[in-house]
Amino acid sequence: MIHPDLMVSNNLIEEFKVCTRLQYSGKLDIRTAKGDRWAFYYRLGRIVWATGGKHPFRRWRRNMAQFCPDIDVEKIQLQPSDAEIDYWDYRLLETLHDRQKVRREQINSIVESTITELLFDLAQSTNFNPITCDRNQDVILETPMSFTSADMSLKYMQDTWKNWSEAGLANFLPDSAPILRRPEQLQQQVSPAVYKNFVVLMNGKYTLRDLAFRMKQGILPVTRSLLPYILKGIIELIEVPDIPLRISEVKKNSATPIKSTPSGPLIACVDDSPQVTQMLEQILAPNGFRFIKIQDPLQALPILIEHKPDLIFLDLVMPVASGYEICAQLRRVSVFTHTPIIILTGSDGLLDRVRAKVVGSTDFISKPVAADKVMGVVRKYITVPASGLNRTNQQATAMG
Repeated sequence: MIHPDLMVSNNLIEEFKVCTRLQYSGKLDIRTAKGDRWAFYYRLGRIVWATGGKHPFRRWRRNMAQFCPDIDVEKIQLQPSDAEIDYWDYRLLETLHDRQKVRREQINSIVESTITELLFDLAQSTNFNPITCDRNQDVILETPMSFTSADMSLKYMQDTWKNWSEAGLANFLPDSAPILRRPEQLQQQVSPAVYKNFVVLMNGKYTLRDLAFRMKQGILPVTRSLLPYILKGIIELIEVPDIPLRISEVKKNSATPIKSTPSGPLIACVDDSPQVTQMLEQILAPNGFRFIKIQDPLQALPILIEHKPDLIFLDLVMPVASGYEICAQLRRVSVFTHTPIIILTGSDGLLDRVRAKVVGSTDFISKPVAADKVMGVVRKYITVPASGLNRTNQQATAMG
């Protein structure tokens, strides 16, 4: 019997923790002696994508069907050049996002699901096989579309693996497919309706994960419900091949360009207060600036990397991630090396100013925000659009 407290390899857990602690950017390659392989792509200590496993194409199809049901996966075809790289699935997400076929929230869900599935497979494999871990900075995903906390993912990995092993399933692979071997014996034990479903679904074509998706249930209850039939030999779990996508000449640069607002420089505000972001927008938009408001600090980095604003207003005190942390992370990204980062603070204390300077902020303004303060600091670091200048001159003339 498998002990319910089977633990994930300590050196594997430690390797993930080191990547987080070092705020590592690059690829973490993990291999077993049997030849199984996984790759986790990091950006600033967070996991942004993962590849590997036995069925990458089946996994892609399931995730697309679940989170992007409007897209016909069978019409998606890989370029020959993309098919040769490990992160072809990430490239496809980029292409679909460029074409405005998928939203960022959908991508976040696909990333989370992919990482969760691969971490489980990794936990299962490392309980029976020695592993090697190598960090490789040859591949760094420069504009990640989603960031995942490695610590939270590891905790979830350990919990799901413990639940799986406690259910007596430690030796059962989620990528194996059930096939009905003794239909007559099954027919004697279940109702006609259940038997009909078994005949349709237990045909060796659908993996346990595929079945869980089709039945809209978790993989643990689905597999546990099949366990009595597997132990009696009525159902057998077999290995099945992956189902690759077709190869064609789909070119990423043929994507429909996103329509951008034909206006001035782009300014972003990261602040969990809707009142502050709304007030800044009301000040900046009439002066010819484009504006992005980000109220979830955990989503700040990927959104900022995607849009590359000309100036960033950053709240100092926010839940989960503080302005100090976000500012320090931004300065590690090459595109933001010289971007003005203006700290918003309610205290305006000397200690706050010193600490903010240490992590790379450009300037400070205190709350509550006022139009003259905002426009003063904006004019100091970027050029105000002509339309904004004309509007200001008109207002001055009217006042005179």
